[in-house]
Amino acid sequence: MMKMKHVIAVAIGLSCTANIKAQDPFVMTITNTETKVSHPITKSEFEAVYKKNNGKEVNNASKSVKEYVDLFSLFKSKVYEAESMGLDTLGSFKSELAGYRRQLAAPYLTDKNTNENLLTEAYERMKWEVRASHILIRVEETALPKDTLEAWTRANLIRNAVMGKMPSSSEIANYDKLLKNSTEVAKLLKGKDSSVYKAKFSSVKNLADYYKSAKDKFQDLAPKTSDDPSVVDNKGELNYFSSMDMVYPFENAAYNTKVGDVSPIIRTKFGYHILKVYDKRLNRGEITVAHIMVKLPKDANEQDKANAKTKISELKDKLKTMTFEEVARQFSDDKQSSDRGGLLQPFKSGRLPKDFEDAAFGLKNNNDVSEPVLSPYGWHLIKRIDLKSTPAFNDIKNELKTRVNRDSRSSMGKNALITRIKKEYNFKENLKHRDEVVKELDSTYLKATWKADRVSKLGNKEILNIGGKSYTQNDYAKYLESQMMFRSPTDAVELGKGMYRTWVEECVVNYEDALLEQKYADFKNLLREYRDGILLFDLTDQKVWSKAVKDTAGLKGFYEKNKNNYLWGERADVTTYKCLNDKVAKELRKLLKAGKTEKDVVTTLNKTSQLNVSVENVTYLKGENKDVDANWKTGVVANDIKDAKENKVLVLVVNNVMPKSPKLLAECRGMVTADYQNYLEAEWLQYLKSKYKVSVDETVLGTIK
Repeated sequence: MMKMKHVIAVAIGLSCTANIKAQDPFVMTITNTETKVSHPITKSEFEAVYKKNNGKEVNNASKSVKEYVDLFSLFKSKVYEAESMGLDTLGSFKSELAGYRRQLAAPYLTDKNTNENLLTEAYERMKWEVRASHILIRVEETALPKDTLEAWTRANLIRNAVMGKMPSSSEIANYDKLLKNSTEVAKLLKGKDSSVYKAKFSSVKNLADYYKSAKDKFQDLAPKTSDDPSVVDNKGELNYFSSMDMVYPFENAAYNTKVGDVSPIIRTKFGYHILKVYDKRLNRGEITVAHIMVKLPKDANEQDKANAKTKISELKDKLKTMTFEEVARQFSDDKQSSDRGGLLQPFKSGRLPKDFEDAAFGLKNNNDVSEPVLSPYGWHLIKRIDLKSTPAFNDIKNELKTRVNRDSRSSMGKNALITRIKKEYNFKENLKHRDEVVKELDSTYLKATWKADRVSKLGNKEILNIGGKSYTQNDYAKYLESQMMFRSPTDAVELGKGMYRTWVEECVVNYEDALLEQKYADFKNLLREYRDGILLFDLTDQKVWSKAVKDTAGLKGFYEKNKNNYLWGERADVTTYKCLNDKVAKELRKLLKAGKTEKDVVTTLNKTSQLNVSVENVTYLKGENKDVDANWKTGVVANDIKDAKENKVLVLVVNNVMPKSPKLLAECRGMVTADYQNYLEAEWLQYLKSKYKVSVDETVLGTIK
């Protein structure tokens, strides 16, 4: 729908990109003769539209300006007519336009330089793969400061231990206090549940013992200290990954940490991470392979293993006499891929078992087949189908832009914009006045029953000021109330302070959003293009499209006046008997000659077999069937017709030949409706031209080249 409405506006070039200057003369005036309201059009507006479209709708440069006067003025007349009918005041119109405005505003509400740098950074990183392990200390993004402090302290002590520095007794004692004071542990201890406390405290208290027994000081400590559930199986090992595979802060740490080093503590939406980089290599690309698998049970004994190895060798030998796809379909134990000749979905590094991936990416050419490869699932023969390396930047830029916009790194552009706006508009804040508001929050806020008017007694003092626009205590209170939901018991005051940053960001962005039409002529003109496009669509739908469909009486009357424009050509009503063989056809002709009906013929001939004859009744236009055309008269066609495709003998009966005649309305409603729409539009345009008079200043028009 958006595209359709946009096209209508764009089709006559309503996008104006020129700034209206102080001495911008009027090139024309469009006057509503009924209301006497005049709408002057500036030279700059008309000139911008003309220059945008010159060479598209018009070809003769010497006449194009004057031709465009008619095109432009007619469009403007439609817009003014829609406004006179109040279509621009409807809630549906305002809602739709607001939705388009949000879409158009989005590129303006982020820092373009930052976004371009993010695209370049993401692409350059895509050329490399990183192999790393991590230890996760889980903490919610919205956690209270005391819970954040507990998590960070634990992460710091673990990282120090990984680096060889064990926690001192005082550090352990201090952590113990922080842990007991944290929200979750304090609540559980009060309920006599100490399991979480013991697990977290042990992960710090026993670090020295864990370190002594560890071979790999990172991966062996990970299962003892990490909150990641998968750590039991993988020791924090993440295999190889590339750009856009991980959340942005984690990716940054991985690419900015040298091989063999441990990263600083990093914060993501999952909590705190400690990361060790084990390897970096050029991106191996995306590979498509097929495989033949001999499954190996998890509890396989030595004989099972020997049998599987023997079987994969035998299958390798079969490739000498059978194609890879044939062997896969017949013998592969991977039933999900065997029907496709063993074909797997394309994959990148880090998605499948290491030995399988190494063998697949080790194949040099398409159609090369590996030696037998053992993975945790069993034995494999792998055939390379295709390998795609990292595409050129311009080939992937649009896709990359979409992924960046969906990724957490997209906030970088927004943050840069907020920083710029704060500086540009002299942002000021008074945290004391903020704190007066959050002190009014209590348990009722957590139960979603708190009311913003509780802060009215504070005097509505200013908290923020952006470009002279004041944001007050009442404003913040209303925001807090709008964000209210039922929450688990926590510190409501700290919660209010935590929500403050989001409110500030919204205020700053909204302030900039309100100025877009003033600051950016392109945005203002593009928004007007969409606005007028919606109005034109709604108006045309009301006056032409929907009217033609809903006005059944008008449609019928139009049809009656013009029904000779909707004629059937000459037609023949034909019955085709499809006979099993010549013998059946001969018997059929006897029955027809005897005057038997179609039903009698079929019943008689199909007594011995239902396959003897079948019937098809079709009305053919002349030219649709060459056999009917050759016998364009009523009666039984004299000669049988051989149908080689169905291997049948056809006997044709032309029941009726009909001359040209008007179609019924039901038979041509689509065509009639389309013509009725054209009729209505022509009448409507004549009405608009009579209602809106155009006065052109030829002198000003002559200056437009």
